[in-house]
Amino acid sequence: MNGRIATLMVHTSPLDQPGIGDAGGMNIYVLESAQRMAAMGVEVDIFTRRTDSESPDLIEISHGVRVRYFDCGHGHLTKEQLPTHILGLSKEFFRIIKDEKYDAIHSHYWISGKVAMPAAAQLNIPLIHTMHTMARVKNLNLAEGEVPEPMIRVQGETQVVAAAQALIANTDAEAASLVSLYDACPDTVHVVSPGVDLYTFTPGQGRRAAREQIGAATDALIVTFVGRIQPHKGPEVLIRATSELVKHSPQMRPKLIVNIIGGASGANTEEVERLKELVSWLGIDDVVTFAPPVARKDLAQWYRAADLVCVPSYSESFGLVALEAQACGTPVIATAVGGLRTAVADGISGVLVDGHDPKAWSSVIARLLQEPQRRVLLSMGAIEHASHFGWDATSRGTLDIYDQVITENNASAKIAGQ
Repeated sequence: MNGRIATLMVHTSPLDQPGIGDAGGMNIYVLESAQRMAAMGVEVDIFTRRTDSESPDLIEISHGVRVRYFDCGHGHLTKEQLPTHILGLSKEFFRIIKDEKYDAIHSHYWISGKVAMPAAAQLNIPLIHTMHTMARVKNLNLAEGEVPEPMIRVQGETQVVAAAQALIANTDAEAASLVSLYDACPDTVHVVSPGVDLYTFTPGQGRRAAREQIGAATDALIVTFVGRIQPHKGPEVLIRATSELVKHSPQMRPKLIVNIIGGASGANTEEVERLKELVSWLGIDDVVTFAPPVARKDLAQWYRAADLVCVPSYSESFGLVALEAQACGTPVIATAVGGLRTAVADGISGVLVDGHDPKAWSSVIARLLQEPQRRVLLSMGAIEHASHFGWDATSRGTLDIYDQVITENNASAKIAGQ
């Protein structure tokens, strides 16, 4: 198709560094898929809220892809603070696009969906929505002590589901949740798997070369976590599993390195310090290291350098970290929840673990660290599995849905005009 798409992601900019604040897999998803769609002939404008007075109104990222900033609310606001600004954001978004010709609006995350709804209805532009995460799913899978998602989000998501002409789910499991938990019409729900940048995330020159580049010992046993430091992502599970591991396998301790790579997320600004204190209290300061988020171009080396990458999330709509690590040839240990069941092929590209018991996690980690031949087989399986999830396939699937929805909308408009 040829056309113009208004993509809306209000609470974080596609240009923000993933792993800090509210930036994560969604930022990568929106930017990567937009660039691939533009290469297929579609113009994509990504609208996001201005948080910095220095930001221009428009930034051209690449041919056919622009980021457009608009104002409402002042300065940096977490996504928890944004719902009170939805009305103002909606008015401003409508003011900008009412005189421009867009064929469809694609909103990402519930706040963006709520902002987009009035403009889509008033301008008779079809609304496509991708949830990325859902409150009801998260609330069924909370980490210990984690605050449930508020009712305003549950209500907002329900309204967006009812208003959208199409809902894009990452996996069959997410599609089922939209229908069962939000009463979505099955005919409006489509499954398009996210992708991985198979040009950046590759096995490269291998583990030894990667370790030389990041300054890690070639004979170390390296386990890595990458993501926002928040309870829901489960870094504490890995830390407690590490404590268990050094107790039951003390011979591994001298060579063991556990990397926690990421920054504080949203309202959880003290989580990093809390986890550092936990590491000290457990007496594993010599094993666990914390590092800030790594730039995309450098992240592949950290994946390649690891023997294992752990994704102990409590729920995950997909799990891009798992795919990126596997594309680099590193096996993944992940929780058997949500999209991770699709992102990781259990026993082929990694291992899925039921639940979050640190003892169970430590036994899986220790066993794989002690079986280098099995890791080699899993590494081969990881590369093969990840190869099926390129962003080009994601973009083609998304464009097919745009085509369908726009055609149906135009047909309805013709009938109404007769």
